[in-house]
Amino acid sequence: MKLLAEKVVLITGASKGIGKGIAMKCAEQGASIAFTYLSSPEKAKEVEKELIEMGVKAKGYQSDASEFEASQKLVENVIADFGQIDALVNNAGITKDGLLMRMTEQDWDDVIRINLKSVFNLTKAVQRPMLKQRKGSIINLTSVVGVNGNAGQSNYSASKAGMIGFTKSVAKELGSRNIRSNAIAPGFIATEMTAKLDQEVVEGWVKDIPLKRAGTPDDVADVVVFLASDMSAYVTGQTIHVCGGMLT
Repeated sequence: MKLLAEKVVLITGASKGIGKGIAMKCAEQGASIAFTYLSSPEKAKEVEKELIEMGVKAKGYQSDASEFEASQKLVENVIADFGQIDALVNNAGITKDGLLMRMTEQDWDDVIRINLKSVFNLTKAVQRPMLKQRKGSIINLTSVVGVNGNAGQSNYSASKAGMIGFTKSVAKELGSRNIRSNAIAPGFIATEMTAKLDQEVVEGWVKDIPLKRAGTPDDVADVVVFLASDMSAYVTGQTIHVCGGMLT
């Protein structure tokens, strides 16, 4: 039997990159997939089609996770369409990098709102149906820079560090109701976005990774499957680093 058979997984920001990789991997393991996208409806339709062709129920929703009311409405719609939500994957996020000296207030506010407030919005929205089910798994995509910090990313690092604290607090609040809350901290993951970076810079980063390679969306998605499945029934409040040993 597949690990996520009969489960419904809601993933934010899954029309490309790591989010799409998570959606595909969860579908491989039998999950029905609800996912969000903010722009690019054409890409979202392609992802939806690919998922359905894998033999699972799937639907994309255009929704802004950083908007409180939109998040509440999203969860209502997913429950109406799928009947339940067994796992929430908070993946949506942006970067607006720059040294603190030059960072604008808008750059700070946008990253905190989209990366951190969205996690509050969606977690609060799924809390009620998960409490009713007396089970659920909340999985937050943080980052190794939320643990170690990074020059030129004070806004991003703060948002991702905040996510870790939020994850632990939710684990303590909801554990007695069999709702688990964990975070995944990816390191350098090769996606469409990183493909645009200078190759020499990328090679320099890879050289410092003990496994001597960049990660893939599948590397992250495998851990999501574990945390969404019953195999992780006694795992909560944890941050799992998927970084090839970068933080070792």
